[in-house]
Amino acid sequence: MEIIAHRGCAEEYPENTIRAVERSSRRLPAVELDVRQCRSGELVVFHDETVGRVTDGRGSVAGMDWTRLRELEVLDSGERIPLLSEALAAIPPDVGAQVELKQAGVAADAVATVADARVDARFTSFRPEVLTEVRDHDPCAPLGYLFGQAVGVETGLDTALALDCDYLHPHATLCLETDVVERAQEVGMDVVAWGVDDAATVEALQEANVDGATADSWTLTGERAEVEAMAAD
Repeated sequence: MEIIAHRGCAEEYPENTIRAVERSSRRLPAVELDVRQCRSGELVVFHDETVGRVTDGRGSVAGMDWTRLRELEVLDSGERIPLLSEALAAIPPDVGAQVELKQAGVAADAVATVADARVDARFTSFRPEVLTEVRDHDPCAPLGYLFGQAVGVETGLDTALALDCDYLHPHATLCLETDVVERAQEVGMDVVAWGVDDAATVEALQEANVDGATADSWTLTGERAEVEAMAAD
């Protein structure tokens, strides 16, 4: 089962930063990145709508220009919010990307940025209309539909099929408590779980024949955690 570095292994490194991308790429075969558009039009790698949880600033990403966003420090780490192009450039050639689009209206720029970076990437979103936009701009782009228990298995599967998705991304609980894995694989979709936060869940997902999972720590693969000197960063 493929383990994907959720936000660049957010438990180990400052999430969605260049350091997180570079370090998690040494451990795992793919890195997940969250993408938003700021007020001045640039695509940035950031999860939340607002910056307060992980930076020393206040306000929304959509309401701030790149010149301001680039000044903010992420989790007192010395790392800054990167552009999508910068984060993709930090991914080694043999590592893939899972690009989660957090809002509508960014697909054209995101598709072009990924193409310019020549990174093996799939596009994911919780919003079906966003995946439709991606398909409109790149009919061959690998797509994955993210959903949780509130959406449910039937709607999740129907939506992914209607979007012609290559991947289904249910919450881990759905993978373990329903028949969603078998049903998705029967129609040709790989299943990549999210909401994975412990080794026991990883093991259970493996037993359920799940194809992949996003996780905040590379140590959930069963490797021994190692103390990394600051100089290595």
